[in-house]
Amino acid sequence: MNKKVTLVVQTAVIAALYAALTYAQNLLLPGTTSAAVQFRVSEALNVLALFTPAAIPGLTLGCVISNLYNIGSGLPLDMIFGSLATLGASLCIYLFRNVKIKTYPLISMLMPAIFNGIVVGWEIEFFFIEGPFEFAGFLIQCGLVALGELGVMLILGSLLYYVMIKRNLDKKLFVNSKSSM
Repeated sequence: MNKKVTLVVQTAVIAALYAALTYAQNLLLPGTTSAAVQFRVSEALNVLALFTPAAIPGLTLGCVISNLYNIGSGLPLDMIFGSLATLGASLCIYLFRNVKIKTYPLISMLMPAIFNGIVVGWEIEFFFIEGPFEFAGFLIQCGLVALGELGVMLILGSLLYYVMIKRNLDKKLFVNSKSSM
């Protein structure tokens, strides 16, 4: 199959998975995908950026689609800023994919917590907290967002990473995309 077609298909599937998981979680556990301390299960899919560059646009598009739902909840800015945080995190995951401590890509696994903590923490403090921007408040919001991301990535992300490696799913699912970016 053509590498470009493979990349587009992988991007679409990853975006659809991210959006579907987020939407399903929000139906079952309202607020858990958009609160300051969120545990968005779909964020574990960030691990896919370790295996394919298709995950970068896929995760970003999935985040945009997921955050469209939040526009009705009064959070249109999250579609922009949350999606930009996902873009930055997934790009860095891909760039640092070969940096490992023993066999674990710790630096990559921390990227969603760093990007979302800073970007979404700033978004919350700047747009949703009444009064002037306070750096101490930003640090609190940053920490709360990062805490949720760390939980997802270090628990669910690690589990997904090791299942993919152990079962060779990285090679079976993403065989044609290694050299396409």
